Amino acid sequence: MKCSCRSSRNAWQLLKTTTTTRTHRSLPTLPKARPFSAQTDGGSNENERKVIFSGIQPTGVPHLGNYLGAMQQWKRMQDEADANTKLIFSVVDLHAITVPREHGLLGPWKREMLAALLAIGLDPDRCVLFYQSTVPAHSELQWILSCTASTGYLSRMTQWKSKLSVSEDADFMDNKVKKSLKHGLFSYPILQAADILVHQATHVPVGDDQRQHLEFARECVVNFNTAYKGQHLVAPQSVFSPAKRVMSLQNPAQKMSKSDPNARSRILITDSVPEITKKIMSTKTDMTPTVSYDPATRPGVSNLLEILSHFDPRDRGAAELAVSSDLAGAPLAELKKRVVDAVAGELVPIGQRFEEFMSRPGYLDKVVRQGGERARESAEATMRIVRAAVELGP
Repeated sequence: MKCSCRSSRNAWQLLKTTTTTRTHRSLPTLPKARPFSAQTDGGSNENERKVIFSGIQPTGVPHLGNYLGAMQQWKRMQDEADANTKLIFSVVDLHAITVPREHGLLGPWKREMLAALLAIGLDPDRCVLFYQSTVPAHSELQWILSCTASTGYLSRMTQWKSKLSVSEDADFMDNKVKKSLKHGLFSYPILQAADILVHQATHVPVGDDQRQHLEFARECVVNFNTAYKGQHLVAPQSVFSPAKRVMSLQNPAQKMSKSDPNARSRILITDSVPEITKKIMSTKTDMTPTVSYDPATRPGVSNLLEILSHFDPRDRGAAELAVSSDLAGAPLAELKKRVVDAVAGELVPIGQRFEEFMSRPGYLDKVVRQGGERARESAEATMRIVRAAVELGP
């Protein structure tokens, strides 16, 4: 079987390209995006104009999990959307301050995330790309929504419990929880709802771990529209990503994360071919020498198969199984080589483009400035409706 890498060059040939002298006029070419296939939760009118919104936290250079879980889908949506679809993608820096971090990192991390979004092929002329904090209407709508949002609903959300490493049945009024739970972390789903609703988004791409947040956003719409007697805000639909969580290469029981002290646990979009090769070839698997797909008993091998499936041109609805069938009984080394080829074939050109954009701070500033202007215009149209409903404006 041939590798499912979309580049005609394999990973070993790509190694030669990483030392090529590049200019601003010659960015590495990205592979053509494959069709995006995702399920929605129904209820839309196909004749209505679609507004797609999504946000990503600035965590610096993204890793493979960020890319497959969100960024790759954004690019596909851009490539497939009709001209009438509005695409809005935000670097959500306000969300980034809900958890303490070292001073001096947020600014560089925002810039790196913006450069990464451009490097994967998002077009600032086609999409609205902006920093969340440059649009005050996000925070304004958050406060207005908080006046009708349910504290009980927020207390049942799982994200703040996960961030505090407490059990899912923990009560926010427990003495232990109260000492460490900050209001921003507890109530940030309201800001997340405001991010979506302030742009009247009709569709929001989410993974399994974000379904609860979209349900809460729809709850905010119902509460606000009921309180102010009108159809002021639009209830968004979830667009479920086909990508499963990408797990750590060294501990397949945990998500791939930049907080893991083991750098071999993750692949960054800027990693070179030798770095990608070293990390994948040292992936923790098991003692069985051949390939089979069994997430319960062989999580490491299954994680590699699922990663490979997202670079496969076939229908990814059952791609893990298709890839597993093709490789069934093959040596684990063969699986790892194919994953190297697939991952390097897609990420190396992206990494090269990332470096080009990072070397052009003036261009990044221009993208942020123009994107912020467009986002403020989009948000203000909604806020005029909201302020009128609440009697806060003319």
